[in-house]
Amino acid sequence: MVILMVNSELKTFTLPFPNERGERKIWVYIPSHSEDEKLPVIYMTDGQNLFDEESTEYGSWNVISAVENEQNNTGLSAIIVGIDNGNIYRDSELTPKCIGEIQHRDYFNDIFSPEGEVFDSFLTDTVIPYIENNFPVKKNKESVSVCGSSSGGLQAFFEGMEHSDKFGFVGALSPAFAVYTEDDWRAYLLSKVNGNMPYIYMYCGNADPLEEILMQSTEMMYDILPEVGYPYDMFNEVLKMHIMKKHGEKFSLIFCTHFLIKQGKKAVKILKIYIGKFK
Repeated sequence: MVILMVNSELKTFTLPFPNERGERKIWVYIPSHSEDEKLPVIYMTDGQNLFDEESTEYGSWNVISAVENEQNNTGLSAIIVGIDNGNIYRDSELTPKCIGEIQHRDYFNDIFSPEGEVFDSFLTDTVIPYIENNFPVKKNKESVSVCGSSSGGLQAFFEGMEHSDKFGFVGALSPAFAVYTEDDWRAYLLSKVNGNMPYIYMYCGNADPLEEILMQSTEMMYDILPEVGYPYDMFNEVLKMHIMKKHGEKFSLIFCTHFLIKQGKKAVKILKIYIGKFK
């Protein structure tokens, strides 16, 4: 039997974003695969930072290399969908309003207004249906993941809680949990946790003052989750001391590769839980 192969490809296109902000660029990396093969899919925030080394002063996450390396080493792969952020509206779009009163407002710009629910609608009502209708992705929960860093990590976590029936895995890297109080988080999670939650991978360092705040709030979340009934075997926490000099993409890209390749339910080998489990 002859197996026809499709070469890897990075595609870009735009989809209409709500709130009259025009078209939003979407990046889709499709690794090489057999012609009739369906692949797991990972939806990621900050699309312009995932593939283009020149896109930010911090550099790229080098996602393609991460997936190609895993494919070469194990034969496992996944389609990566990157959603561009809204530039000056980034933190607004990646910070939900419904969880509670915003803390640490001094870290946000003057036009900040939490509207993560708008991004949520864009992802679930526009992006995911388009991807599922036009790309060879698996649609079962165990094959669908969402990932982001900082405000993107917060939004990825929110997506997993809001759509526990849709996402099987959440990557919350340097997540901005600190924007809400512990009480607000506890009340929100008590209203969301059920018997079918996604696996959560949380990661943070403490190399600068902002990272220290985020690390403390990540530890807070690690304590809250079991209190609200989240199964112990469905989340883990990785803390790294002084791994980089500054909060940003260079900090995150190191762990992005780790998240894509090394995770497991006990923090061992991530495209193996992340992709291998989907086979």
